[in-house]
Amino acid sequence: MAFEPPKRLVRALGETAPEGDDWLEKLPEAAQQAVALRELTVERVQVPGGRSSLVVLVRTADGTPAVLKLAPGRARPEAERAALAHWGGRGAVQLLDPFTSTGVLLLERLHPDVSVRSLPEAKALLEAAGTLRRLWVEPPADFPFETVAERTGRQAEAMRARAQADPEVAPLVGLALAAREELLAAPPEHRLLHGTFRQSKVLSGDRMPWLAVGPDPVVGECAFDLARLVRDRVEDLIAQPSGAATTRRRVKRLAESLDVDQERLRGWTLFRAVESGVRAGRVGRPRDAELLLEFAGWL
Repeated sequence: MAFEPPKRLVRALGETAPEGDDWLEKLPEAAQQAVALRELTVERVQVPGGRSSLVVLVRTADGTPAVLKLAPGRARPEAERAALAHWGGRGAVQLLDPFTSTGVLLLERLHPDVSVRSLPEAKALLEAAGTLRRLWVEPPADFPFETVAERTGRQAEAMRARAQADPEVAPLVGLALAAREELLAAPPEHRLLHGTFRQSKVLSGDRMPWLAVGPDPVVGECAFDLARLVRDRVEDLIAQPSGAATTRRRVKRLAESLDVDQERLRGWTLFRAVESGVRAGRVGRPRDAELLLEFAGWL
């Protein structure tokens, strides 16, 4: 079978790939080797798939449905492997792979076309939040993960550079960076976090109704993880006349439901929305940048 990467993956990696990166060129051969090593039967490539990895629906030698995932090093697949192993299927998809090929994961098959995003908004937020709570555990003693301070430190540098090049975003960037400094002055928790959690990262399963997929794990406080969920369906929020009020109510409801400090959640939501908006503008997605920065302005 030809392992043609989906257009969505090609486009997304094209926005972030460093000069000279040849991961996409080598991907078909790497997929063939991964399939042969594990004696898998290929059903199909998942389309449109994700923005950072190739996802292939397969069956193992004994007929068990599974997912083969291949990701470039900059997507930190080995950190994902370590996090999934630590969770051991509690709230997240299970690892099936006895092999440790770099950048290759064999995972439990969920229902890839059914995420909590398919539910009505209130129900979706409730189910997503319940899934996220199960992931917030103590990290391994010698964890191989970035901390929130380290990850946001790199992001802050890029935000400052963008603000210098585009004065229009400078006021929001200043607010976001100030919020980060205040939040990191007294971080109250040390938990293993999903890192990129949102409704589309929670899929229907057979072992449990809903399970998280695709972590970019990080260690820090729970409010950082929950912040990305606050802005889910941002297009719908922006389209509502009461979008700002709805956003503030969402912050309050999610903070209360998961015992997270409301002001810390608001602060991390601001930082993460501005960071994402600035990054979207930098890579040529002006509409996404506009939506995210308008959302951030409500906080």
